[in-house]
Amino acid sequence: MIKFNKYIVLLTFLTLGISCKPNKSEQVTKKPNVIIVITDDQGYGDLGHTGNKVIKTPTIDKFAAQSVSLTNYHVGTTCAPTRAGILTGRNSNRNGVWHTIMGASLLNREEVTMADVFKENGYKTGMFGKWHLGDNHPFLPEDRGFDNAFYHGGGGVGQTPDYWNNDYFDDTYFRNGVPEKVEGYCTDVWFNEAIQFIENKKDDQFLCYLSLNAPHSPFNVPQEYYDLYKNEEGLLETQKRFYGMITNIDDNFSKLLKKLDDLEIADNTIVIFTTDNGTSNGYKTDKEGKIYGYNAKMRGTKASEYEGGHRVPFIIRWPNGKLEAGKSLSDLTAHVDVLPTLTSLAGIDFTSDKVMDGTNIDSYLLGKSEIEDRYLVTDTQRISWPVKGKQSCVMDGNWRLVNGDELYDLSKDPGQTKNLAAQYPEKVTSMNAFYNTWWDSVIAETKYSTIDLGEEEIEVITCHDARTIDYFPPWNQRKIREGKPMKPAPFFVNFVKPGNYIFKLRRWPMESGVALGAEINDAIPETSTSDPRIKGKAMKFKKAFLKIGDKAVSVNVDNTAKSADLEFTVKEKGKTELLAWFEMEDGTLSNAFYVNVENSNK
Repeated sequence: MIKFNKYIVLLTFLTLGISCKPNKSEQVTKKPNVIIVITDDQGYGDLGHTGNKVIKTPTIDKFAAQSVSLTNYHVGTTCAPTRAGILTGRNSNRNGVWHTIMGASLLNREEVTMADVFKENGYKTGMFGKWHLGDNHPFLPEDRGFDNAFYHGGGGVGQTPDYWNNDYFDDTYFRNGVPEKVEGYCTDVWFNEAIQFIENKKDDQFLCYLSLNAPHSPFNVPQEYYDLYKNEEGLLETQKRFYGMITNIDDNFSKLLKKLDDLEIADNTIVIFTTDNGTSNGYKTDKEGKIYGYNAKMRGTKASEYEGGHRVPFIIRWPNGKLEAGKSLSDLTAHVDVLPTLTSLAGIDFTSDKVMDGTNIDSYLLGKSEIEDRYLVTDTQRISWPVKGKQSCVMDGNWRLVNGDELYDLSKDPGQTKNLAAQYPEKVTSMNAFYNTWWDSVIAETKYSTIDLGEEEIEVITCHDARTIDYFPPWNQRKIREGKPMKPAPFFVNFVKPGNYIFKLRRWPMESGVALGAEINDAIPETSTSDPRIKGKAMKFKKAFLKIGDKAVSVNVDNTAKSADLEFTVKEKGKTELLAWFEMEDGTLSNAFYVNVENSNK
């Protein structure tokens, strides 16, 4: 009887021509989808609509005309700190990500991410591209609220934690932690994956975090995109590739927006386009002072505390949300505002139990109010532990206090050429007072993250995350290939269970299949569209060492083997330091570049 009634109801709907699809008013009340597209190392001046006369970004320029643009929007000065701030609403010095390497790019496990919040409120969550907030558990995107994740390792394709020999074309990436070989150019792959995710989740509410590695170096680009700029006399050769990478992003962004239209979900989808720091390659000067590229009259580029290091584009569109098309807003805003603002726009009740550096700016975006006077801080640490005052910038409207003693008024001096500190001592005092209070609050929360060992059958830790103090570890595969010894440096780890473990110390990654003492003769010359791959230099080892806590073991090395294997019994679970290093045949010590940790109790 129940089945018969269902058929009657269906027949009645078909006979009367009644659609089961929600009507327009119902679609308006549905919570919005959210898509965040964030590029890597693209500055404020690397877009057409912000004044660049050479670069070709027609889709993003048109998108800006349909959206609200924040023209006084600021981020961290490098990539991982910005991504950590966007996802948590908290400054990177608070959440464990004050650097891009040296173990200081692991987002503290206690942090609540945007994906956590949206997932708990019924959203399907996906991330694609660059993660750069930890390559081990419990820091991977699938550990941090993302249902679907497809990403490369480290802070860029070809960095040390990435799959061996990835070079932007036909690479192997990680799908929820499992390596998967794909065909195509990296940016095309990330957009295609995101579009497929959106198509699969179109009937649900979804959060799509499309976090690109382009146009970060290496500046490898398809030939057709280099050709768009190859005859531009005002660009350096690497800038031609850099601009080509950005135009490729623009073309892919066009495909994404078209898919939203085709699926008829564009009106109720919040789409954000932004970048993670100032330009890395879009603005250069040579020894004679000749300028190449464009920086929107700003001083400084990536990693700088000056304006060009941290003011970036932020464009947001949501037709159903009544955001005014083509409007530019110039009040002071920042990446830490994104999480509290998006949760409010989506009707999600979100209150953090931690100190938030960001604030909800939804009323400002909707034209209902101005932003109250506020101070914001950004800085560049890039060292093993944050230092007070290092490359700091305190912001108040158009005022900038740089390094505590340089005061600029950007409304009259956008290039930050006239230090007004002597003319406005009270302003300097006020801004420094805020910084001191802010710093005391931040440093009280600052702490290192620890990598979990023992939960997975095999875990790989790389020298990219070793706790070096006074030098950068070999953070990319070119440096691994150079074969220069690395001073031994510890990893901070957490054994989640006691037991027997095998530690395989490697010079080359497991997937390479190369022996400890072997060289790799697979060099590729530089081309007009890609960087070279250098030959992998041989290193000869005599002995391998492992130290966990205060106990050490060692073994003689067979250079024809692929790893030096050391067994170790962990008697108690908990946090400790792990050191893994080699003694070379000439007596030099070198950290192991890769360590496979196998839980033999599994």
